[in-house]
Amino acid sequence: MLQITKDSFDREVLQAQGTVVVDFSATWCMPCRMLAPVLEEIAAEHSEIKFVKVDVDQEGELSAQMGVVSIPLLVVFRGGEQISSMGGFHSKQEVLRFLGL
Repeated sequence: MLQITKDSFDREVLQAQGTVVVDFSATWCMPCRMLAPVLEEIAAEHSEIKFVKVDVDQEGELSAQMGVVSIPLLVVFRGGEQISSMGGFHSKQEVLRFLGL
């Protein structure tokens, strides 16, 4: 999954065509670590969706701009517009349902 920064956020997320899922997480966060393989699996199965990751410890300014108060947090953008978000660990089936897949 592509790691993005505040410098690449506009290009990779806001200017992207189609659907982008941003995973706000941290390496020390156990639910984040549990969610990572779920997202990797979904990304491998659904190439029409772009999955990217933001490390909240390294990108505090971006996380604050996005209003991240707890992790993991999935934020979905479509055509550069934020359309939904979901916090916490969820099963593959729950994430698929959330994404409308």
